[in-house]
Amino acid sequence: MEERLQKILARAGFGARRDCEELIRQGRVTVNGEVARLGHKADPRRDRIAVDGRPIRLPRAHIYIALHKPPGVLSDEGDGSGRRPTVLDLVPHKGHLFPAGRLDLRSEGLVLLTDDGDLALRLTHPRFGHEKEYHVLVEGVPTEETLQQWRQGVLLDGELTAPAEVSVLGHEEVRESKKPIVRTWLRVVLREGRKRQIRRVAALLGHPVVRLIRVRIGPISLGDLRPGRWRYLTDAEVRGLQSTVISPQSTVRSSQCGQRGGGARERGSGGAEEQRSGGEGGWMSGRS
Repeated sequence: MEERLQKILARAGFGARRDCEELIRQGRVTVNGEVARLGHKADPRRDRIAVDGRPIRLPRAHIYIALHKPPGVLSDEGDGSGRRPTVLDLVPHKGHLFPAGRLDLRSEGLVLLTDDGDLALRLTHPRFGHEKEYHVLVEGVPTEETLQQWRQGVLLDGELTAPAEVSVLGHEEVRESKKPIVRTWLRVVLREGRKRQIRRVAALLGHPVVRLIRVRIGPISLGDLRPGRWRYLTDAEVRGLQSTVISPQSTVRSSQCGQRGGGARERGSGGAEEQRSGGEGGWMSGRS
């Protein structure tokens, strides 16, 4: 994406934008061998930008990817045996990525992949208290008293869980026998992340989890991203991360191949991309 030359120079460490404008006025900046002028725009990924004849170097940018992990896929790197697919198998990226926000094997939903260790730490470590939102299908119909107990905290491993937001989204009937079985969709928002916490708490309260989908990590939402598909974060999403978990000085890349500023594109495990289509949130099609 093209941007003003002084902005690119400032990012490359040539001073404030006014200083960079002065470099341009002095005729010390060239783009593809031609002397640049104020108002000139360039694409640092495509154009050769130089100051005093020396090509500029921009700081290395980080990668941020949103993935919809399907059930049955490991959210870590696995044991190297290849017996089970991992989230890294779904994203054909050459660099080393690691997940920020893991899910157990049976769970599904949003996982962020990045090469930014600081981001991963801040998103996942309990002391930072970032919200993670889940849609959870449980057996039966929890009473208000049960929901209130969950909200206030449940004793787990000898310690109360932190307060949580828990509300009812709806119900569905399943006819597995002559008598219909009623299940309940819950919205659960946590600010801590003990191992298998939601499943364990729900079981302790008498309503085992049937399905668990993470729909949000901090400011990043799953949206209509389909299982097994992935996309680079948009500029707006990266700015949201910057305001909550990343130092303002961090340099990020939220997209590739013309993705900046446009609609997010969904990609599959083979790298092919397709425009995201609304209204395909089939992962809750059974909810009523």
